[in-house]
Amino acid sequence: MRTLDILDRLIAFPTVSRQSNLALIDYVRSLLDGAGIASQLVTSTDGTRANLFATIGPRDRGGVILSGHTDVVPVEGQAWTRDPFRLSIADGRAYGRGTTDMKGFVASALATALDAAGRNLQTPLHLAFSYDEEIGCVGVRGLLDHLETASPRPALCLVGEPTGLRIATGHKGKLALRACCTGHAAHSALAPTALNALHIGADFLDVLRREQDRLARTGARDAAYDIPYSTIHAGVMSGGQVLNIVPDHCRIDFEIRNLAGDDPQAILDGIRDGAEGIVAPLRPSFPQAAISIDEVNAYPGLDTANGSAIVTLLRRIAGHDQDTCKVAFGTEAGLFHNRLGIPAAICGPGHMDQGHKPDEFIELDQLAACDALLGRLVDELETGL
Repeated sequence: MRTLDILDRLIAFPTVSRQSNLALIDYVRSLLDGAGIASQLVTSTDGTRANLFATIGPRDRGGVILSGHTDVVPVEGQAWTRDPFRLSIADGRAYGRGTTDMKGFVASALATALDAAGRNLQTPLHLAFSYDEEIGCVGVRGLLDHLETASPRPALCLVGEPTGLRIATGHKGKLALRACCTGHAAHSALAPTALNALHIGADFLDVLRREQDRLARTGARDAAYDIPYSTIHAGVMSGGQVLNIVPDHCRIDFEIRNLAGDDPQAILDGIRDGAEGIVAPLRPSFPQAAISIDEVNAYPGLDTANGSAIVTLLRRIAGHDQDTCKVAFGTEAGLFHNRLGIPAAICGPGHMDQGHKPDEFIELDQLAACDALLGRLVDELETGL
């Protein structure tokens, strides 16, 4: 079955994060069953979403995982000129939500698996398809719990996020956080007698900016990244109800994206110290003054050595000794390596600047090149790694 035929079906499933992906998973499972490939599901706690894991070839040795996520970002509020959940082909491109991020790779991996099922693999090929990656690599954690008990564990992992088929050996880690600032409310006519939580929040933003400046000046550096240092970003600030009440609450959602050489908890400790420096002088007059900081989500970064087995394999099947790179966005690769000790790299068709946008697309040449790359991987597995 051709990759484009599979992609056409995958795009038709509106698997927006937090929504069910079970119809897509049922389709994938049926497709694999038809080729004699058994698969296992690891479902979410509410039963509405599922990861899928399948193996082609012998089960007494490690093998290579092809990893991808099945969820996509929303289309609401975007100015699409075509149906986002119907694949359309024009000018050498395939359009639709998820074509680049990352159902294009999932389709190529499935087409590759169907071909591999008819061959005598000496080293197994595994498929690992997750849910809710776009909201913090949520779903794959249950799949990793399942793989932790596998014997033997898979030996290598290729995450097919869009890199233009360049071999990416690293991405930053992410720590998503929520700061809640507590002040003291009053009628706005008596504002000087109150403690404005928005003002506390503004001072906290200044703490974040100072810490970001410090990281840019003196933190760890990695020139392989577009932004070669760890970053801090505040994305949401909210507080207050009406103009004539001094607000006693303010919420700020922020994140730390850290290089492997920076400890996000150490960065957070510095931020907590700065927060305490804001509220401590206020407490004699307002004992309730506080800034609490809670973790919302986190995933580790990835920093795979250029000489690792997965990079050596990818360079071999790429057909040339291409330079590696590192990507700005997060992936599940860091979790495969951090949780299971599996050497991982990122290499997939398309470019991330084509994803998450209206009229998202992937170039057909990229899909064809991915098919060829994965075909050479199957050749290697047939011989045996």
